[in-house]
Amino acid sequence: MPTYDYDIGIIGGGAAGLTVASGAAQLGAKTLLIEKDESLGGDCLHYGCVPSKTLIKTAHVYHLMRHGPQFGLPAMSPPPPDFRQIAERIRSVIGVIQKHDSVERFCKLGARVMFGSPEFIDEHAISLTGKSLSARYWVIATGSSPEIPAIEGLDSTRYLTNRDIFYLEDHPGSMIVLGAGPIAAEMAQAFSRLGTQVTVVQRSGQILSKEDQDMADMVQQELEKEGVSFQMNASVVRVADRGSEREVVIRNAAGVEQTLRARTLLVALGRTPNINGLGLDHIGLSYEPGGVKVNSYLRTNHRHIYAAGDVIGGYQFTHVAGYEGGVVLSNAIFHLPKRTNYTYVPWCTYTHPEMASIGLNEKRARKAGIEYSVWIEEFRGNDRALAEGESTGRIKLLLDGKEKPIGVQILGPHAGDLVSQWVTVLNGGVGLSKVAAAVHPYPTLGEINKRVVGSFFSPKIFSNTVRKGLKFFFNLKGRACTCGEDGTCDEGT
Repeated sequence: MPTYDYDIGIIGGGAAGLTVASGAAQLGAKTLLIEKDESLGGDCLHYGCVPSKTLIKTAHVYHLMRHGPQFGLPAMSPPPPDFRQIAERIRSVIGVIQKHDSVERFCKLGARVMFGSPEFIDEHAISLTGKSLSARYWVIATGSSPEIPAIEGLDSTRYLTNRDIFYLEDHPGSMIVLGAGPIAAEMAQAFSRLGTQVTVVQRSGQILSKEDQDMADMVQQELEKEGVSFQMNASVVRVADRGSEREVVIRNAAGVEQTLRARTLLVALGRTPNINGLGLDHIGLSYEPGGVKVNSYLRTNHRHIYAAGDVIGGYQFTHVAGYEGGVVLSNAIFHLPKRTNYTYVPWCTYTHPEMASIGLNEKRARKAGIEYSVWIEEFRGNDRALAEGESTGRIKLLLDGKEKPIGVQILGPHAGDLVSQWVTVLNGGVGLSKVAAAVHPYPTLGEINKRVVGSFFSPKIFSNTVRKGLKFFFNLKGRACTCGEDGTCDEGT
């Protein structure tokens, strides 16, 4: 039986890789973790989730400072923000979290951490800084990078991606954003709130293209109210660097060209898996432009090599990468066969209001040919939302033909937190009657989850059939007051 240097080797120190390394080491497996960057944590910690949410919070506070009269407070005009201070706050937040993802912590758990760019030299061994290291099992968790499109002039034009946008030292007076996905929408609103003139260029007629159009349109309308401008159904013809400005020439659906100029250009047109330089061709490992090919157990075409996280091109969320890391642990270390199940994966776009989703929305239900009904409750009917000046948004509950929940979308304040109740409901198979019977503290935003279920049950409970039955059995006398269309009410006798 062959011997190896390690029981398991993980390439990539992001969410998926850290989950596998932590679990494997604590379970007694001799574990090697390799990261190409200078520190652990991956894109999420350094260039994604953490810095973006930190920036979004800063922008939200600044926005509130400028809109005191909406809350009965005096008007004020705060000075322009110092982006060096904003960048410093982002670094400080990352620094606190980084301690949890430190080399020392993983060493204490029992995992060896090495830095560099590994390359497979055979199916069980990689080359790293001139050394050959072998492992019985390997996990590829190298993540993804910003996709850079083939646009004329882009290779000679200064632009930003998510790897640069959080560490600016100067205020970008104007910005053009290419793309209108979650990252683009979040950054467009955040920088607009901080005083940047932002223009978003989108190839299609809808932002947040994976969401239902009615929900995405509401997000767009909120951003427009705050000053973000949109160029929809527009293709980018070419870009150019004009010294202090970047120039973007776009063409609309009618074929008319228009020239846009801004100080800063942000490219946010999706992600591409980090598969180059790993030597995958040397060992015949199957991959495609969308990522490493895996089966439902997250195995590649080599049974001892797994892949997880963004590199497989599926749901590109940190929480999904962590979940996939757990699946790999079950299969590679516990040897308990476990398949991935993405039926009820939640996600959230952190615009204001937030846009959260779990399960099927209308767009995906129609594509799957599933019969469904929709139940909606507006945030303007929620007392806490009104008290906080957060009346924009709605919750949409989708039920299948058997009146079982198959998906929920929430556009509104703290939607990412509110959808967590539905994570439990859908994954736990909790019946709607239990959701309707739950008691929530008042006034809270969470009441909207109960009210949307109540809107489903109300027509059944308060139907004419039920009223007639109660009248027959218990001699109920019926209405005590009737109101006409003109608003006058007759209380009777």
